[in-house]
Amino acid sequence: MGANSFGNLFRITTFGESHGKGIGVVIDGCPAGLAIDTEFIQQQLDRRRPGQSNLTSPRNEADQAELLSGVFQGISTGAPIAFFVKNQDQRPEDYATLEEKYRPGHADLTYDQKYGHRDHRGGGRSSARETLARVIGGAVAQLLLKRLGIQVYAFVSQVGSIQLPNSYLPENPQSIDQNPVRCPDPAIAAKMQAYIEKLRDEGNTIGGTITCIAQGVQPGLGEPIYQKLQSSLAAAMLSINAAKGFDYGSGFRELDKTGAELNDAILPGTETGTVIYPTNHAGGIQGGISTGQPLHFRVAFKPVSTIASPQKTVNKSGEAVTLSASGRHDPCVLPRAVPIVEAMCALVLADHWLLAKASAPVT
Repeated sequence: MGANSFGNLFRITTFGESHGKGIGVVIDGCPAGLAIDTEFIQQQLDRRRPGQSNLTSPRNEADQAELLSGVFQGISTGAPIAFFVKNQDQRPEDYATLEEKYRPGHADLTYDQKYGHRDHRGGGRSSARETLARVIGGAVAQLLLKRLGIQVYAFVSQVGSIQLPNSYLPENPQSIDQNPVRCPDPAIAAKMQAYIEKLRDEGNTIGGTITCIAQGVQPGLGEPIYQKLQSSLAAAMLSINAAKGFDYGSGFRELDKTGAELNDAILPGTETGTVIYPTNHAGGIQGGISTGQPLHFRVAFKPVSTIASPQKTVNKSGEAVTLSASGRHDPCVLPRAVPIVEAMCALVLADHWLLAKASAPVT
């Protein structure tokens, strides 16, 4: 199985399976001299881990990250940074019936078709548990971005048909984690939570969208042909389990607007040689390159495919069977996906910052 790495100069490689010994990540290309705050990294993992509220899978994993290499006296050395997280609450017996049956909406059948062999215990490598490695790598990237004055934060903006206004931005990003849904508007969050709980009790699931903002991004990030900033972000977001769509700036929500309405005017800034944008319909990107305006994008997630209702499928012999799913699953992936979206965005920005340094003009 190839393609277990992400990034160019700031690069992560992840390994491990959902019900194996654990999940790990190797971070290559992190500059030397960066203070590695392991408490911050653990905080990000805690935001992703299962069992944190009644809206998430009850799988009981502490997800304690063990630093293996690349850091000395709290500072990155320039060598590969490696972390490992042990799996502690594996229940492979919950998946015994899936050895011969394919779950609708999951990667079971396509893995068998591609590799001729698969790990049926929670999906093995295809499980969303792999994303904890991304969160670790993204947390290290965020430590670098903080040094550069860049802040990345995401929040749940829609669950089913319950959504925030299109132009909504939280006054204080700290408010995002003040409820289990991770929606910064308390009234909307309460409606989302009640809806998720209702579907959970019915054995059903729901999807929605996560909005991500990156502030303090300087102009010039993005390679303007095959690695446009938005295409790198799209590849990052669509690599997340259950992600089904990506848009940035005005995106799909304002397709009824004209060019006259959506073009961002460029005006002279208060200082000589600077410019300002009174609007940001472009989402902080023009021609694949960051403009200096805040990055603004959304990621759509499907409902979790594991539901309590009987579903039609086939077994390994191609015979029609009915599958009633068991095991521990989220009724909605969105609250735990927020730190994953932030992590993948941070990885892209750290990588493109290094790429921009490599292609800077000679002075």
